[in-house]
Amino acid sequence: MPRTLLLKEKDLQKLIFTVGIDVIMDLLISRLENEIRNYDHIELKIPVRSGFNYKQPDPGLVEWMPIYQSGSDIVIKLVGYHPNNPTKYQLPTIASTISSYNTSNGHLQGLMDGVLPTALRTGAASAVATKHLAHPSSCTLGLIGCGAQSVTQLHAISRVMTVEKVYIYDSEPKSQSSFKDRTGFLDIHCEIVDSSITEIVNKSDVICSQTSKGIGEGPLFEDLNTKKHLHINAVGSDFPGKVELPVELLKDAFVCPDFLEQALQEGECQQLLKGYIGPELYQVVQYPLQHETYRNQVSVFDSTGWALEDMVVFNLFMDLAKKHKVGEFVQIEYVPDDAKNPYEFLTVNVEA
Repeated sequence: MPRTLLLKEKDLQKLIFTVGIDVIMDLLISRLENEIRNYDHIELKIPVRSGFNYKQPDPGLVEWMPIYQSGSDIVIKLVGYHPNNPTKYQLPTIASTISSYNTSNGHLQGLMDGVLPTALRTGAASAVATKHLAHPSSCTLGLIGCGAQSVTQLHAISRVMTVEKVYIYDSEPKSQSSFKDRTGFLDIHCEIVDSSITEIVNKSDVICSQTSKGIGEGPLFEDLNTKKHLHINAVGSDFPGKVELPVELLKDAFVCPDFLEQALQEGECQQLLKGYIGPELYQVVQYPLQHETYRNQVSVFDSTGWALEDMVVFNLFMDLAKKHKVGEFVQIEYVPDDAKNPYEFLTVNVEA
């Protein structure tokens, strides 16, 4: 009888306690970088995500992000984005689940929470981009936006770069003031400095922007001086009309999207003609020597969320769950003894 491995939030937390958060992040970054290095668009089918967005009863969207590995599995993430959640409902901005289906028979093989994995894989993607595009001497990190994603951005980047000083800013004072407490458990020996956006842009070697700026409210800044080798992980732009970076900076920078077709619709790339956009991240990772020179100029990783990242984090937690015997196998799908009789259970009950 086919069963589904179910990993609830407590199961993922148990795995992290068992394995260790640094080990989990290191494994995730390593696996993601390896999958990107071996990415083949013939073997992996990744369409642009699709879904519904709405303004009532609260502004938000629900999207689905599928990936099909030829001859193997289909992984689908369902994600809801509702910016009013933290203040109005005391819930995370992101609500999500990730599932996997066997392409031989359609069986639901696994189902897990997608909130924590999404935060982890987004941080890991920035770490891979930073590893390949930031200047080797980089040691200062700027965080524009101190919400949930800022924690995993700091954690992930600290695993690939020596972070000596972190400049932080958030438009909500509470989010900024609580950042040190939320990241204090991480083994990162760095100075955290409350800053303005201007100071962050002027002084940082690497910047991660992950704000909840609304449609038409960007960019976050205009015409500011930066270090010549500044690298930016632009995480917050994930919706048509929602941007964080000024178009003037983008036009002068090496812009590297995670998924070009999607970034043109929802990322910073929506502000640009294709001639201003560089290769996708997988090309940078696959051919590092060809892109080494871009470490010496302003670069932008346009991170809109790539389904490949969801597949990697899903498989990582599923592998760890099986190894450490965490989670529960449940029978969700109805499988009658007679596959041609959907009412078989009625007959069995009557006879009983």
